[in-house]
Amino acid sequence: MESWVRFNAQSQSKEKAIRAAQYACMVLGYSLQWNRAASDFYKTISELEKHLSLTRKLLRLGNSVEALEAAKRSIHLSDGVLRLCLTISHLNRAMYFACDNVLWAGKTGVLSKLDQQKWSQRSFRYYLFSLIMNLTRDVYELCLLVDHENRSRRSKFSNTCLPADLSSSSPAALPLMTAWLQRHLRQVVTILYNNPPLLLDLLKNSCDVFIPLDQLGIYRTGPGFVGTCGLVSSVLSILAVVHPWLKLKP
Repeated sequence: MESWVRFNAQSQSKEKAIRAAQYACMVLGYSLQWNRAASDFYKTISELEKHLSLTRKLLRLGNSVEALEAAKRSIHLSDGVLRLCLTISHLNRAMYFACDNVLWAGKTGVLSKLDQQKWSQRSFRYYLFSLIMNLTRDVYELCLLVDHENRSRRSKFSNTCLPADLSSSSPAALPLMTAWLQRHLRQVVTILYNNPPLLLDLLKNSCDVFIPLDQLGIYRTGPGFVGTCGLVSSVLSILAVVHPWLKLKP
């Protein structure tokens, strides 16, 4: 109950819940698309999805200011890579929210002559670049953890690097290479398992990135896949709100 009270008290929690409902409607609509008997239900679900999308845009009014404040905080980080990735990400989020606010005005008729397609594409471009920066940050933090673990092992074991004879054409080269890759893959999986905030953030951003890629026509995946990715990332975002220790910091 305490977690639910904390979740409901935060301003962005409702937007995340509505986002999950919107993408759930997208997945459901996709599953009903080829069923003629459920055509009326499909139309209802499609209309509900549009209304939920519009409601989300309303709840995001003013989020650009919050993103700019986050950029102001991140610019003082001591780590240069984190400072660059987070600051650029927050600035792009601010532009994404600003474009989304303009798009909301167009959809509601406040700006009746607005070119909604142009502003939608512009919004998704900022969103995509923000996600790329977030994923870069996740990979960087993962590399730092891997490097830290390798340094710890190096003090105990001297032979932790890739064997020199792997580059040769000997018959043993391929099995040795496979064993080396498997060992490092297990290491990455273990590190992510032991760092739930990083794992959650990496999964969330990996799911989200397919949404703008599809909308911009860079990598078409279809509404079913996009809806599933959006639903999964929304649930992960809600988990980070309900359990603040799961939110990756800074």
